Amino acid sequence: MAAAAAAAAAATIGMMDSAYFVGRGEILSWINATLQLSLAKVEEAASGAVQCQLMDMVHPGVVPMHKVNFDAKTEYDMIQNYKILQDVFNKLRLSKNIEVNKLVKGRPLDNLEFLQWLKRYCDSVNGGIMNENYNPVERRSKGCKERSLKGSNKSSKSLQANRLSSANSADGGPCVGKVNVISEEHYIEQIQQLSEKIAGLKISMDSAEKERDFYFSKLRDIEILCQRPELEHLPMTKAVQKILYAADARDSPLPEANEIITRSPSMFPDEA
Repeated sequence: MAAAAAAAAAATIGMMDSAYFVGRGEILSWINATLQLSLAKVEEAASGAVQCQLMDMVHPGVVPMHKVNFDAKTEYDMIQNYKILQDVFNKLRLSKNIEVNKLVKGRPLDNLEFLQWLKRYCDSVNGGIMNENYNPVERRSKGCKERSLKGSNKSSKSLQANRLSSANSADGGPCVGKVNVISEEHYIEQIQQLSEKIAGLKISMDSAEKERDFYFSKLRDIEILCQRPELEHLPMTKAVQKILYAADARDSPLPEANEIITRSPSMFPDEA
């Protein structure tokens, strides 16, 4: 039921929705007041952690906050946050496309548009009524604490294994088996890290392919329009086709296209 309602709310947000006319100042004030933060620029939310917590606020229990990294600085760490966000969207059946490759670059406009959409979505859930019992600082602290504990547990296990290995060596006992176990764990961890990197690259590649297909479809529409019998003989059409069919990527076809238009007296009747 919650997923269906969330999907319905997201479906009503179109490109001409009033959400996309909300200024960055209002967006920042909303985020800072809602999550008790002090962001000065929208690109400071490029890591995806803020977006995860906003979804945690409107859908309690859906976001695994212990996995969200609020200290993410590298693109790799940011992508992990967006993977969490994408999983949440999938659970809620939200069809919103997350353009991860643009957002992690910290581009102000891309991040602003996504936050505008997110504000509109959050306002549409439960009629925009905020959960008074939600403590954003506590939720962030809990997530960071759980991640720190997991990290320390891994370090402790590794330290214990090293101590056992050293003890066996000191006693003159066999230590080859222990070393092999440690090496195997190390390689398994490396494989997991590489698998996560591959998953992140796949997200970036999928986004790039979608963007490519979008612009290709636009060019194809222009090409079909230029092939209409009543338009194909016009100088403007020929100029556009000159650009569309240019084979040399090094030299711009724009000067030649401009010349075609300039040589046509019918294009400038006043000057003639």
